[in-house]
Amino acid sequence: MAARNRVKDLQAVANCSLCQDYFKDPVILKCGHNFCRSCITRYCESVDFMNISPCSYTCPLCREAFREGEFQPNLQLRNIADIMKKIPEPGGRRACKEHGKLLKLFCEVDQTPICLVCRESPTHKEHPVAPADEVALDYKVIISFIKCPITHSVTLSLTCSFPVCVSSFQKQLETEKQKIVSEFQQLRQFLEEQERLLLAQLEELNKEVEKRRAEYVAKLSEEISSFSSLISEMEQKCQQPASEFLQVRQC
Repeated sequence: MAARNRVKDLQAVANCSLCQDYFKDPVILKCGHNFCRSCITRYCESVDFMNISPCSYTCPLCREAFREGEFQPNLQLRNIADIMKKIPEPGGRRACKEHGKLLKLFCEVDQTPICLVCRESPTHKEHPVAPADEVALDYKVIISFIKCPITHSVTLSLTCSFPVCVSSFQKQLETEKQKIVSEFQQLRQFLEEQERLLLAQLEELNKEVEKRRAEYVAKLSEEISSFSSLISEMEQKCQQPASEFLQVRQC
């Protein structure tokens, strides 16, 4: 257990906080934080793209300022990352056969674990994904939920005589089956009701937005028409002789 914890600690040290993968050509900022060279370069490019203090950046972790080109290669950390890539993941986590990366995500459409590279591929880019550990935990909870009543029924059956046991066991199984079906049916009904409610709220919100947009367009059109009339009137007055124009101003 202690050895496994030490491996996990080393893996955490060897992971880039931006790409959540082992360091590739790691560099260190003057604040002491490390990132893949490509990751921190893309980060700086995104800051330049948004015109946020060009050529001056802040560390993604501690927000300490640094300037372009101030980061230096971290050869020691690169060696650690290279070593950690060769060590199997604790718990026997599998790697992607296509990209060699850990299967950290789960595609909810294709119902299969994928790596971070797969996530950006055309096959999965538009699919909803979730952390693989969370999905596995959800399935384990469901299995435990189903397993408990069955285990209870089996234990109960082993404590009684065989002739009575068979009938009792079958009744217990049927009861638990009906209970599970009922509970999942109630869950589906609840989710469907929540879906209808949220969709109705969104529809009302959309109607309100459309109403306000129409009111704004109508008001804007009215103001434009008013300004157009005023401009036309001013142009007509400018065409009047001086004496008549000045007489109107005195009135």
